[in-house]
Amino acid sequence: QVQVVESGGGSVQAGGSLRLSCVASEIIFRANTMEWYRQAPGKQRELVSTISPGGSTHYADSVKGRFTISRDNAKTTVYLQMNSVKPEDAAVYFCHVGGLPYWGQGTQVTVSS
Repeated sequence: QVQVVESGGGSVQAGGSLRLSCVASEIIFRANTMEWYRQAPGKQRELVSTISPGGSTHYADSVKGRFTISRDNAKTTVYLQMNSVKPEDAAVYFCHVGGLPYWGQGTQVTVSS
């Protein structure tokens, strides 16, 4: 069975930092772009960031300069480093394998004032 598992969510103060992790099955991870999505209550799921197998990255305008995506192929893990967190960043964050129906269970990020 293909596994995609996120971790690292929690409560963070506005302006603080949080690091999310996503571990995926090696056979899927190495050959595909990995993506982070987020979804707040009552809102559509939105793409936050992507990283290709070769390490090319893209970011939503709303997180540029604050979030950093990276991958460790040896650990089959993708990370999302969230800095200067804003209240608007509060959401459930999902790890997704690009182009495939494989999603993580989601990890909740709450931002306090």
